[in-house]
Amino acid sequence: MTEIDRSRAFAKDVKRIVVKVGTAVVTGKGGRLALGRLGAICEQLAELNSDGFEVILVSSGAVGLGRQRLRYRQLVNSSFADLQKPQMELDGKACAGVGQSSLMAYYETMFDQLDVTVAQMLVTDSSFRDKDFRKQLSETVKAMLRMRVIPVFNENDAISTRRAPYKDSTGIFWDNDSLAALLSLELKADLLILLSDVEGLYTGPPSDSTSKLIHTFIKEKHQDEITFGEKSKLGRGGMTAKVKAAVNAAYGGVPVIITSGYAAENISKVLRGLRVGTLFHQDAHLWAPVVDTTSRDMAVAARESSRKLQALSSEDRKQILLDIANALEANEKTIKAENDLDVAAAQEAGYEESLVARLVMKPGKISSLAASVRQLAEMEDPIGRVLKKTQVADDLILEKTSSPIGVLLIVFESRPDALVQIASLAIRSGNGLLLKGGKEARRSNAILHKVITDAIPKTVGGKLIGLVTSREEIPDLLKLDDVIDLVIPRGSNKLVSQIKNSTKIPVLGHADGICHVYVDKSCKLDMAKRIVSDAKLDYPAACNAMETLLVHKDLEQNGFLNDLIYVLQTKGVTLYGGPRASAKLNIPETKSFHHEYSSKACTVEIVEDVYGAIDHIHQHGSAHTDCIVTEDSEVAEIFLRQVDSAAVFHNASTRFSDGFRFGLGAEVGISTSRIHARGPVGVEGLLTTRWIMRGKGQVVDGDNGIVYTHKDLPVLQRTEAVENGI
Repeated sequence: MTEIDRSRAFAKDVKRIVVKVGTAVVTGKGGRLALGRLGAICEQLAELNSDGFEVILVSSGAVGLGRQRLRYRQLVNSSFADLQKPQMELDGKACAGVGQSSLMAYYETMFDQLDVTVAQMLVTDSSFRDKDFRKQLSETVKAMLRMRVIPVFNENDAISTRRAPYKDSTGIFWDNDSLAALLSLELKADLLILLSDVEGLYTGPPSDSTSKLIHTFIKEKHQDEITFGEKSKLGRGGMTAKVKAAVNAAYGGVPVIITSGYAAENISKVLRGLRVGTLFHQDAHLWAPVVDTTSRDMAVAARESSRKLQALSSEDRKQILLDIANALEANEKTIKAENDLDVAAAQEAGYEESLVARLVMKPGKISSLAASVRQLAEMEDPIGRVLKKTQVADDLILEKTSSPIGVLLIVFESRPDALVQIASLAIRSGNGLLLKGGKEARRSNAILHKVITDAIPKTVGGKLIGLVTSREEIPDLLKLDDVIDLVIPRGSNKLVSQIKNSTKIPVLGHADGICHVYVDKSCKLDMAKRIVSDAKLDYPAACNAMETLLVHKDLEQNGFLNDLIYVLQTKGVTLYGGPRASAKLNIPETKSFHHEYSSKACTVEIVEDVYGAIDHIHQHGSAHTDCIVTEDSEVAEIFLRQVDSAAVFHNASTRFSDGFRFGLGAEVGISTSRIHARGPVGVEGLLTTRWIMRGKGQVVDGDNGIVYTHKDLPVLQRTEAVENGI
């Protein structure tokens, strides 16, 4: 379950909260109070109280504290001879009576230091059989909450007539977990938090390395799958008790979180909708599938669907893309509404301006995406093209053909339009696809994925394109080198580096977009202004935007540099200089030339000549896209031949480094790798080759009786082959 689903769980305003603290949280070693841990919880509750929340605390721990105190007294009052005798088992109810006063004294002392008043509320199971008691309880608690008093509930074990938990089926509650659930329903709470000594509910014992944390409990799925350990040795309940209590409360209408009381700020994290602990909610089955799909299942399904896609005719594959383009336009309003929610959430969360800019789907974006998908559909079918044809021997023909890579895993950040481009390229190239977008675009990605997969015919299946919704799934996916064939990360340097260091699967992509524009002394000033301005300002957040402006030293002397700087500054660009430029232009010196601003900022430096520019680019660039502005054709050729980047331009903005602008239809990303594809990666970059041989019974037999000719044969274009009936 994602954080967006957590937000849905708390869609109504949370006002009244019941927090239950377990014995293992209250006490430490030897049964003593865990002062630091419990103090931190009290501070969180006091802060909630001051923020206007109505807080009700249910606390275990009295039995454990009482047992510790009585053992101490027993030790003090015993002679040496007494200690040699078997020690009498302490009565649990006596321990509860003694420990309750100690527990409450601590709460009163701690909360008093935080300017909060607390009230002790001891109840028994039998009390709740009385309707008048329940009515009075509700009225008393409401009065306390109005006065910002925190009621501290505990089962009065000292006088309880119940037998052991779960052996008395007539009980209304069995322990403080079920008491907390009962109170949350009785007092109409908005949320119940059960604090434990573990992070939440696991598939097995938490100490077992194979056990996994269940983020969302789905009754239909998990109730028969969970393996519980022994009940708590400290208190009367355990995880079994917590789950039973949580299910009762959740299906009564109160959302429940089981989480660790050891972790700092977990209560506040829960209220912010963050993904901590295990959520219990009556609608959980609507948000998550009852049957788990593992990472391997998703990858295998994508491969199986890709094979069905490859089996279709070229026209059928083309029609899928046309249907997707139509579906995008038909759902434009819905897509835009979801994107607006993502943008608003990102702005409220304080994300950087550059990230928000990449997130926004501007007016006309859907139409533009649909047009690029149609352009891709109209391209020649890339699958099964004969690239080379050889006569190996008489009647033995070998063909080198284009073929899909297999299953692609694309991890991208921020830009939801990338999902459409990547998905359409995968379909055109016959590949299966797994997509993981950034959490900031989760709504946009979800609706785009649904629109696209709904348009894929059932003969292929929507599982051709899987949407990975949890960051926790990425490590598992990166281990599937036997199922996933290529990983393409699109995002920050940190993201790309992490992925490269975490997988055996080949990785294609680029970490940085440190693009340069070098303005030579022989440039046309007006042209230079247009190119520099466009390269920086057309879309500052793009990876192909100019980040460093290099200028020939003569331009500083003749005043051309000032004109270039003026153009940028008047359009709001913040300038940083290298050692030479900062001194000449009186601008702040950059901390590093290897810096991708992704915003309206850039670095300026003065170089001696074209060779100085080339050296600077090789030393500080990222081999993405670099440009020279010059009228000297010889200087231009030196730059174009010697700059070792994926894309090198003469008198053209770096912003042209794009799959759509290159005529590729769309791009899956830009690669600075030196193997396979470089630059904008379109359909061809998602293909590999395979060999097809046609013979008439030939065998090798030690190469006896066969004459190798290795003769190149003409390769017919697809249209020619059709015309010739081949």
